[in-house]
Amino acid sequence: QVQLVESGGGLVQPGGSLGLSCAASGSIFSIAAMGWYRQAPGKQRELVAVITSGRSTNYADSVKGRFTISRDNAKNTVYLQMNTLKPEDTAIYYCKVLYSDGLRYLEVWGQGTLVTISS
Repeated sequence: QVQLVESGGGLVQPGGSLGLSCAASGSIFSIAAMGWYRQAPGKQRELVAVITSGRSTNYADSVKGRFTISRDNAKNTVYLQMNTLKPEDTAIYYCKVLYSDGLRYLEVWGQGTLVTISS
């Protein structure tokens, strides 16, 4: 089994910054991609950013230029640095990892961490 442990959520004022991290542990042969998703109240879960094993990245248009995703392959950890935060960034942020156990590719979700942007 693979588990994800997220950390870093909290309350931040508009214009502020916040960093999230997500560490994967367990029976991991390799990690193909790591990503962050978010779900705001009353809305569907949406992709925020994703990074591949080759460090290619993709961002939602709404966060381009403000958020940066990165990963530490040695630690199986993905980070999301969020700057110039807006009230509309308020959501539960979930980490998702696409990994191989040596036989097949599987995906696992984190438990979610709440990010609230408010003055």
